[in-house]
Amino acid sequence: MSDQLNWTFSDTIAGYVTTADEANRGFGLRTTDGREFQVKLTPASYGEVMRNLGEPFQDPGTPLENLMTPGRYLFAYGTFFPEEGKLKFEAKRIILTGREPNEFRQESQNWWIDQVRQLANFYLNAQFPDGLIDYRNYRTHLTLEGQQIHSTRQETDTISRMVYGFATAFLMTGDDKYLEAAEKGTEYLRDHMRAVDESQDVAYWYHGMDVSGGRERKILASQFGDDYDAIPAYEQIYALAGPIQTYRVTGDPRILRDAEMTVNLFNKFFKDNEKGGYFSHVDPVDFDPRATSLGQDRSRKNWNSVGDHAPAYLINLWLATGDEKYADFLVDMADTIEEHFRDYENSPFVQEKFHEDWSHDSSWGWQQDRGVVGHNLKIAWNLLRIHHLRPNDKYVAFAREIAAKMPKVAMDRQRSGWYDVLERKLGKGEEFHRYVWHDRKAWWQQEQAILAYLIMHGSLKDTEYLHLARESAAFYNAFFPDHDNGGVYFNVLATGVPYLEGTERLKGSHSMSGYHSFELCYLAAVYTNLLITRNHMDFYFKPQPDVLKDNILRVAPDILPPGSVRIQEVFINGSRWTDFDAEALTVRLPSKQANHPLENRPGWAGNPQLAPSAGRETKVRVRIVPASQGFDAYIDLVNGAAELSLSGDLSDAMEPILRAQLDRLVTAKPKRVVLRMENLRTMSSGAARALGFASGKLDLSEDIYVVGANEAVTRTLKETGIWEEFTAMEVYDAAVLAQPKS
Repeated sequence: MSDQLNWTFSDTIAGYVTTADEANRGFGLRTTDGREFQVKLTPASYGEVMRNLGEPFQDPGTPLENLMTPGRYLFAYGTFFPEEGKLKFEAKRIILTGREPNEFRQESQNWWIDQVRQLANFYLNAQFPDGLIDYRNYRTHLTLEGQQIHSTRQETDTISRMVYGFATAFLMTGDDKYLEAAEKGTEYLRDHMRAVDESQDVAYWYHGMDVSGGRERKILASQFGDDYDAIPAYEQIYALAGPIQTYRVTGDPRILRDAEMTVNLFNKFFKDNEKGGYFSHVDPVDFDPRATSLGQDRSRKNWNSVGDHAPAYLINLWLATGDEKYADFLVDMADTIEEHFRDYENSPFVQEKFHEDWSHDSSWGWQQDRGVVGHNLKIAWNLLRIHHLRPNDKYVAFAREIAAKMPKVAMDRQRSGWYDVLERKLGKGEEFHRYVWHDRKAWWQQEQAILAYLIMHGSLKDTEYLHLARESAAFYNAFFPDHDNGGVYFNVLATGVPYLEGTERLKGSHSMSGYHSFELCYLAAVYTNLLITRNHMDFYFKPQPDVLKDNILRVAPDILPPGSVRIQEVFINGSRWTDFDAEALTVRLPSKQANHPLENRPGWAGNPQLAPSAGRETKVRVRIVPASQGFDAYIDLVNGAAELSLSGDLSDAMEPILRAQLDRLVTAKPKRVVLRMENLRTMSSGAARALGFASGKLDLSEDIYVVGANEAVTRTLKETGIWEEFTAMEVYDAAVLAQPKS
């Protein structure tokens, strides 16, 4: 029959190995939705281990047929042959998610931190190839290879999103060049793209400007078809994304004032005080959301105008200030979404477009009656975050509904990954929701899925969420990083092969800049390390002296489940600092008058006339750890040296936590080991013996150092007979440790 599948085609299968047939070089593979395929390896088949940006090709080092351990998750790309009345699949490329059968490399402690460095370096080199960070030379469009496309147009949103990326990279790495790019970009936005109406106490942001030679022409209203000649809420929202992330690092009061005035803009002109929510557009002249000049955008509300406040800037603004008015804003937003966006009697997708009275708008522009997959997942992700701030079972219930429905209609459960835009309803005789344009998968939609399922597992401990998070993150890391040119692809085909046509070929555009990929690195690292694998994370800040309220620096990485994390230690300009509240996640900073060394702050850090305190700086490194039942153990591996930090009360009951870290220590084969015990109160004899047993497996040319052991811990180590194996130091001294052994 003509409609029978009788031709060959190439495709990808993602799944778990079920059976292995080494002799015949074959194995069974079960997909996420339970279908099983028989996969044959050919003489031309090759394998690789999933690699991070900046890493070389990762050869498995073992014949593929020997690696097909039941339970292992992998991607197989190959060809289907319709023969003997069935489809036979021969794999040509196998991507393993780790070297070990149950390993997902993206869950290693530094995976996302290493990735964010690569992303930041890519965009620094692309936008500022001569090394001079000057945003007059910034351009919206970048080629696949990271080269600027000649254009006079600069857009506020894309600059702000790029600034977000650089500020985030600094938060994660402490590298000053990223902060320089973030602060200079913020300053550029303030100087060139910001307008202030003092009479209304509002700030608003231009769509962009054309730069030609030394001349600038500002453009207030949007120039894009859906929003043409209007001021869309989402452009004003994303104008704050980069500056607010920078504010988290620096505490610059001018940025806070900009945010306050922009929020005033939302509340005065976009907010519907009668029926609730926020209008999607206002007229650029009188800021009227009901102006007839708005055409199809008149008196409309949508996901972007209501919900995008939270991830783009509002949660970060609350994290930085702790101001209850921003918490109230988040709750009002969540309540509005919970009340109006659910539409499960009609569709498995939320409703995103509305008229003023909240009746459904199913005929607007390109969206019609269509669902954006990422917006559904973004709702689940952000409802959980707001639930952690102000608990509400309705938020959790809605998030769970989304998390249960989306995999069935929007996830590719044969290949993994998430689709883009689908018809919200099935047509007559249809069993699959139709793709609106294509079956490609966009980078930002993958981010929403990964973060949604990571935080839902971290908060609600449902193992199904962990499986979905792992599979989604594995697909992203297997196929989206561009290992040839740097950065990540905009779109891949359903198979994972990059889609390189039109604007979707670009690494910089109106739609793509430094926001989603950096946000993914940041929050995937936070959720994975602090909520799932239970590793520590370091965060970096450079607050201007004496500008924060009560001199309190708020360092919570995100709105996590209450009591789930705490501060373990703080360093200011390299010196240990003890004035912090571990549970409240706050640090009381030294004042300018305090007897504490302050370094010179570079000249690029803001306008010294407007911020006179910017001449001095305080570089803060904060280590945040998962909260536990009284004991924590964490390893740092740097340049072949290992530091094992122990804190709390190390009882026999806590010994498994210690053993897990000791296993990592032995496996790493470090050249030097330092046992940090400054915060360890007690140690059981069994734990001491476990420490001694592990130390005997280390082949070290240097001593094992013990730092800061108190009298009780020292006594236990002596009683078990292993104290003499260590070299004791009362205070950590990096200079002493750096000296070669005589």
